Amino acid sequence: MLLDELREHLKTIEPDIQTIKSYWEKSGIENEYTDLKEEEGKEDFWQHQNQAEISKKLHALSQQKEQYESVATSFDEMSEFIELFANDEQELKKLESEIRKLKKNVAAFKVSLLLDKPDDNSNCFLNINAGAGGTESQDWAEMLMRMYIRFCERERKTVSILDHQAGEEAGIKSATLFIKGKNTQGLLKGEQGIHRLVRISPYDSNKRRHTSFAAVSITPEVEEVEIVIDSKDLRIDTYRASGAGGQHVNKTESAVRITHLPTNIVVQCQNERSQLQNKETAMKMLKAKLVQKQKDEQKAKAASKEKKKIEWGSQIRSYVLHPYKMVKDHRTNFESPQPDIILDGDLMDFIESYLIWQSGS
Repeated sequence: MLLDELREHLKTIEPDIQTIKSYWEKSGIENEYTDLKEEEGKEDFWQHQNQAEISKKLHALSQQKEQYESVATSFDEMSEFIELFANDEQELKKLESEIRKLKKNVAAFKVSLLLDKPDDNSNCFLNINAGAGGTESQDWAEMLMRMYIRFCERERKTVSILDHQAGEEAGIKSATLFIKGKNTQGLLKGEQGIHRLVRISPYDSNKRRHTSFAAVSITPEVEEVEIVIDSKDLRIDTYRASGAGGQHVNKTESAVRITHLPTNIVVQCQNERSQLQNKETAMKMLKAKLVQKQKDEQKAKAASKEKKKIEWGSQIRSYVLHPYKMVKDHRTNFESPQPDIILDGDLMDFIESYLIWQSGS
């Protein structure tokens, strides 16, 4: 019965509404908006040294406030309308599409609320490295790369494959993706860590169960920053690019690998058509990684995420395909019994659970 279905839809939205209301009340956003509004209303505001910054912040808070009021009010209204038109099938059908739209809006707004860190709206570099285990781990690394590309397609993000090191038999040894779009860093930051796969190996003639590992690191893109890199600290290697990209990639050493000797950070790019372009992109990646390293050190992490061994101890998520089917995030304990859907890029539930867990709300 349509009435019962609509009530059930609202029931599934309600926990998100409660999370949003709870976060909003604790966040202080309302008070900050009021204070900035008063500041903007002063006669001498145009002389304020931070006028542009305040106006920009106020505009963002105003949009956030409007979204909050819209989802909160719409939920209350839909609850009332369902009961009001309980015996009117035509009106209930009209409400059905509105409730589905509200469900998407609520989920999207909940995520945007949780993305409140300075880097969350940045584009990012996503790096995947296969763990020990040869073909098994390299195939798993490629499965992860496909998962993130599919996720970006779902969320309308732009993906460029900057580097792609093919495995010897199958899969990839490593890959670097550059992902552009709204809130890209914020959405993907929780993917950093070790991902573990358990399955019956398609490469084992005895059909035995194998465990594979791959490491994912996320680095936000940085604007032009004043970070001094001494050319003496760099080792720059060129090599022939592999994979797609046209005939020229196999004829010229256009791919570039840069090693920052003091930190042993290595970046490489083969996506662009010329060695110069690849070098510029690689330097951009290096600067981003050095800035991120500085931030990690300030937080007393000393870039440990980059250096953790790819093994059991540091895994963030496991994907079990045999003897049962389950994907589990070991930080949040969020689970899904549908690994096929997750591996096809449907990651938003895991991302939301991580953001809520991280915020402590």
